[in-house]
Amino acid sequence: MFFNTPGKPTNLKKAVYLAASVILGLLLGLIAHAAIEMKYLALADSRGWAVNFYYGCALPIWLQILIWLAGVVGGYFLGSWWWRKLYVERVWEKK
Repeated sequence: MFFNTPGKPTNLKKAVYLAASVILGLLLGLIAHAAIEMKYLALADSRGWAVNFYYGCALPIWLQILIWLAGVVGGYFLGSWWWRKLYVERVWEKK
């Protein structure tokens, strides 16, 4: 059931595959954003720093955007790499 051959690669399959990997990148970016913000707030609390909140977040806007963009770009490139490995090169068939 899980190890069926994936069939012929089509443009629709590729678009769905890349969209799913971009969503995964966004979700991983959200986890990274939360982890970075928790570490920053713990550091600021231990050192007694005053923290400014930007729209409900302690990280600056440019860092928030950078984390989200890194998630999107990383998800796209990871998805295109795995697409090439699974559907084009078919490395799982060669073993």
